[in-house]
Amino acid sequence: MAEALQNARHYTLALFDCFAAAGMDVPRNVPYLRIVNPPLWELGHTAWFAEWFILREALSSHPADAQSPSLLTKGDDWFDSANVSHRSRWNLDLPTPGGVKTYCHEVLDRVLDKLSREASVDEALYPYRLALAHEDMHGEAFLYTLQTLGLEAPPQLTHDDSAYVSPGDIRFPGGTLQLGCAADTAGFTFDNERAVHPVYVAPFRMDAALVTNGQYMDFIGDGGYDNRQFWSTAGANWLMHQDRCAPRYWERDGGDWRTVRFGRAATLNPHEPVRHVNLYEAQAYCAWANRRLPTEAEWEYAALYGHPAFRWGQLWEWTASPFEPYPGFAPDRYREYSEPWFATHQVLRGASFATPSRLGSAKFRNFYMPERDDIFCGFRTCAWE
Repeated sequence: MAEALQNARHYTLALFDCFAAAGMDVPRNVPYLRIVNPPLWELGHTAWFAEWFILREALSSHPADAQSPSLLTKGDDWFDSANVSHRSRWNLDLPTPGGVKTYCHEVLDRVLDKLSREASVDEALYPYRLALAHEDMHGEAFLYTLQTLGLEAPPQLTHDDSAYVSPGDIRFPGGTLQLGCAADTAGFTFDNERAVHPVYVAPFRMDAALVTNGQYMDFIGDGGYDNRQFWSTAGANWLMHQDRCAPRYWERDGGDWRTVRFGRAATLNPHEPVRHVNLYEAQAYCAWANRRLPTEAEWEYAALYGHPAFRWGQLWEWTASPFEPYPGFAPDRYREYSEPWFATHQVLRGASFATPSRLGSAKFRNFYMPERDDIFCGFRTCAWE
């Protein structure tokens, strides 16, 4: 655990330095966008979160539940995401980048010291695991913010080796799946992954691999973005307000398509999974191909009991399932993590190339608004039976 916490903090700081190299280490130099945070605020928030749940022993994310004050006089006023609105994060009188880094190091040192005296049991380690998962997710958010702002990322994180010649569909026999995690599952689980419950999954056929750039090009070439019949009502409304005829970051280069990755133009490999498509685009492709998105139960079934050819972990994968609580749901200490987003967000499963392996799990439920295409996401399809 100590090594993982140190690794996560080192990674977060290294990504922050990418913003600093571009002069975006202070909020006033960062364009206001609804889909990103000012990097300096996000860096301070990750340290504050660990301080809140570990050092201050907060029983929940409610303001009254911390057992001691922050190391920073205005720490709660600056970095509590539940009470600091998104827009206001650009206007806060934050410490200097050096001051925030010092705070990050001080929090980590105290966390590691406290961890060295903890019992190695799930209850005692829960806040450490929560803080680690939280920082891992913000690390991935830092990376897609670099992509959104057109900035360079560390070279080892921009390589994509996910090109894969798919063997086509895999047939799954179906059966009863124990969806979710039991309350006594060892290690860490989020509240939205509980409680475990049986779900019958009918036999189905699913792509062994994600839809590729080449397959998506065929959809575009056949008028996919111009034909209303392929788009849901919500999707058509989204498309009507966009100047879009291809996925985010795609651009024409004569008769070919290129993309922009971390500020640099690159030739699209037709065999790589298509990335940066939102739910509406995935649904439209499915309608064109006479296919459908998998439910999250089908996806979990395939990941847990699937064929060796079933690959996942290259990109987050849109599913057909809205983000809803499992039966018996109860919010955990981090109360704002799941409950506020039920019924408005959509479930994605799997992981992306930017997701730390310790966070990847066939049970993990990611969730975003349907129009989000800045994240590292793609999709696979199922056949209609």
